Amino acid sequence: MGLFDRMTDIGKGASEKVANISEVNNLKRKILYEEERIVEIFADLGKKYYKNPDEDPAVFRALCDDIDARRRRIKKMKFELNTLRGYKMCPKCDAENTEKNIFCGVCGARLPDPEDEDFTSLEENDYYTESSNQFFNADSTGNIGL
Repeated sequence: MGLFDRMTDIGKGASEKVANISEVNNLKRKILYEEERIVEIFADLGKKYYKNPDEDPAVFRALCDDIDARRRRIKKMKFELNTLRGYKMCPKCDAENTEKNIFCGVCGARLPDPEDEDFTSLEENDYYTESSNQFFNADSTGNIGL
């Protein structure tokens, strides 16, 4: 392998790293946007409820559904971000695992796979624990009626 071939390989490696860094920064920016938008939607939800607590529940449900959709997008983007970095995060114990692992090396939990049907489902340990359906089925004391 000549000097020119080595230089070509080094150039390709550098351009791949730059593309990877660019993609990581793009995903971080998108995640931040979605998180900021969720905070804005929560504020809108609170304002609507404060002004008119007897508002049609469909208005509140639409805002909650928007929040849930954004949370699912964030979950998917965080998985992509971690994949670019070369690891998977355990949903149970937050341990870093190599991307080749199927189960967590610390707690043994199954690691997320975007091909799974339930990949974008929202776990109970997400930062909002009630789904919008549970919220709207709760009585005034907060007890969920099933």
